[in-house]
Amino acid sequence: MIGDIEPVSRESTAAIIARQLREAIMTGALPPGAQLGEAELAAQFQVSRGPLREAMQRLVSEGLLRSERHRGLFVIDLEPGDVQDIYAARTAVERAAATLVVRSADRDEVAATLDDAVKAMAEADEQGDPTALSEADLRFHEALIEASGSPRLRRIARTLMIETRMCLSALQRTYPGDGYETDERIAEHKAITDAVRSGAERHLLRLLEEHMADAVDRLAPGTGLHADGDGPAPDRR
Repeated sequence: MIGDIEPVSRESTAAIIARQLREAIMTGALPPGAQLGEAELAAQFQVSRGPLREAMQRLVSEGLLRSERHRGLFVIDLEPGDVQDIYAARTAVERAAATLVVRSADRDEVAATLDDAVKAMAEADEQGDPTALSEADLRFHEALIEASGSPRLRRIARTLMIETRMCLSALQRTYPGDGYETDERIAEHKAITDAVRSGAERHLLRLLEEHMADAVDRLAPGTGLHADGDGPAPDRR
């Protein structure tokens, strides 16, 4: 046993601040490009600048804040190249997770969980709630990664999902009226679920690649991902 180590009984102040700042970035309360004022935030959180600075440095290391010399800290702006990079990383992570899931004995149980997320998407669509729709969309992908059982894939996915939430706030504005109907978005998730349930690994991986590429094409036209998997691409008419 290692000496001089005390049990951790509660979340540190810096961790609490970091979590709340992440949430503000995810929801857009701190929009891309926003500058973080140390004095204002310290007063708002009612803390000294020490834990606030520690929290903000955590977000710098996670890539959610950028530091500009002599200017301070800013929420990252997601340029087209960033969007492509986020979804390329997500494609790699979700392909790995999906491979583990589809080869497991629990794929029927996983598919049932994914079904619930698809139903939540449909309900949000019926209620005309694009925010709830996007949250259900992300829950679907988080559930797929969680079901992989890989702690490293889950850890890698955390920051990617925060950045994805930032992307989806922009993507919500591109879905209506651009020829990409919400029912098609829901159908894509249902097809992924069906592929998990049936154990169709190659088809599942292709569906995930196409799904990610579609999001990139809408968020950052001209920089899209292109699936390289074997077999015919799914009919997207």
